[in-house]
Amino acid sequence: MPNRSVFYVSDGTGITAETFGNSILAQFAAKPRHVRRPFIDSVEKADKLVSEINETFEQEGRRPIVFLTLANTEIRNVLTGPRCKAMVMDMLQAFIEPLEEEFGMKSNHRVGRFSDVAKSQEYSDRIEAINFSLAHDDGQSAKNLAMADVILVGVSRCGKTPTSLYLAMQHGIKAANYPLIPDDFERSQLPSALTAHKRKCFGLTIDPDRLCQIRNERRPGSKYAALENCRYEVNEAEAMMKRAGISWLSSTHKSIEEIATTILRDIRPDRLIY
Repeated sequence: MPNRSVFYVSDGTGITAETFGNSILAQFAAKPRHVRRPFIDSVEKADKLVSEINETFEQEGRRPIVFLTLANTEIRNVLTGPRCKAMVMDMLQAFIEPLEEEFGMKSNHRVGRFSDVAKSQEYSDRIEAINFSLAHDDGQSAKNLAMADVILVGVSRCGKTPTSLYLAMQHGIKAANYPLIPDDFERSQLPSALTAHKRKCFGLTIDPDRLCQIRNERRPGSKYAALENCRYEVNEAEAMMKRAGISWLSSTHKSIEEIATTILRDIRPDRLIY
């Protein structure tokens, strides 16, 4: 559906609307145009947005889809009113009204989920976790590994860095990551820096063909990227993790979200409860 637009509209960042909307759209074999419109926090902005949506309708000949997360009733009514030529999915109201009835109380209609987050301990913990993960990326430092919640191990370019940063940003997890290198394989044992922290270690592996492709984008034609070397490193890393009793999974066909959730389930199940 290249000629069909989807709008994600919010009085905050739009992350909630886009995440939920994308999850729904993933059920359809379609590739519509995505348009995020954050910080729609006044009637004037809402009126301007309706004009944009209606112009899109005229250009495409089909109703745009609008995923909406607006707390203010007056602003929301502009988008849900008859002037707007779109199919509007009012995501907050779909859940808030039934919950108000169930809880026997009115919601506070707070605008945006980040409005007072800077005052919370959870936010401070996330910032601290991000700084920790950056300082302990790719084995840069073996100091303070005792403070880590999780230590990701695996060969270079198997997905350790994005996973550790996702864990820090989304869950406030202090995630270090430590590469397994040819010297470790020659010694046939985990790096000494990890020995005392095996219970915190979680391994990532990857299909050698995929690893070869990724490494060739970084260092084309090198021994580092050669398929034979990739096969050797992956086989040795998996054998080492198996000997050490470290749980591991392949990142080849899994999203960062799936990997992170598996790690939390196995290493820090307490962090799956808020």
